[in-house]
Amino acid sequence: MITKIEHIGIAVNDLKASEELFKRLLGKKPYKKEEVASEGVTTSFFKIGEQKIELLKASSEDSPIQKFIEKRREGVHHIALHVDSIAAEVKRMQGLGFEFISTKPKKGADNKMIVFLHPRTTNGVLVELCEDV
Repeated sequence: MITKIEHIGIAVNDLKASEELFKRLLGKKPYKKEEVASEGVTTSFFKIGEQKIELLKASSEDSPIQKFIEKRREGVHHIALHVDSIAAEVKRMQGLGFEFISTKPKKGADNKMIVFLHPRTTNGVLVELCEDV
């Protein structure tokens, strides 16, 4: 079951400058910065109520974030939905015709297991499912 919008991921070129921008915008500092080597990304999280904004900076040239920025520039990269069980949601959504980039959950940032739905089945929006570890 989907329980809430977990976070909105924003691809950025300069993490420090973007942290300053969002610090001014939101009136608070990021609560966490984390390297996710498997995704080739450094993340910085801001919390707003129960939801979060995740800034994503490529940590390698072949990172999906770097490729995204080269194609589309900086901006909203994905919407993450919190789920009780990734396995159950993958099965349910596949039954409804949704496609996944990979159905095998992997460790993501902020103590989550994650999978991504393919944007061609979600109106061009990259959707991430997150389950607490």
